[in-house]
Amino acid sequence: MPREFARSQRLGSQIQRTLSELLQFETKDPALAGVSLTAVELSRDLGVAKVYFSLLDPDGDVAAAQAGLQRAAGFLRGKLGSAIKIRHVPELRFLHDDSIAHGFEISRLIEEGSKDVSDPNSGG
Repeated sequence: MPREFARSQRLGSQIQRTLSELLQFETKDPALAGVSLTAVELSRDLGVAKVYFSLLDPDGDVAAAQAGLQRAAGFLRGKLGSAIKIRHVPELRFLHDDSIAHGFEISRLIEEGSKDVSDPNSGG
């Protein structure tokens, strides 16, 4: 069993690298300009790849980016099949990963809290 996990993890990393390159150099859709792929999870049978993405602009339109990725899914899957030599290219499902935006928000709150503590006139 551990061997299957290692294979799916290796294949997921390879898919993420290849898709990132394709998004950067091969796609023309402006909705995909600020998209960054954060992770790829493969199903046990390697038939479905959940591709997690985030936006470089925290205020960017997630719905537009997700729609752009869905439109490009067939193109990306075809190019992926050419780049990676596997028998069956997994179906691509794109999901928004908001962990980066969440991390920025936590950092902002920590900075605000530390300013309040260090400023004796803040009333806090």
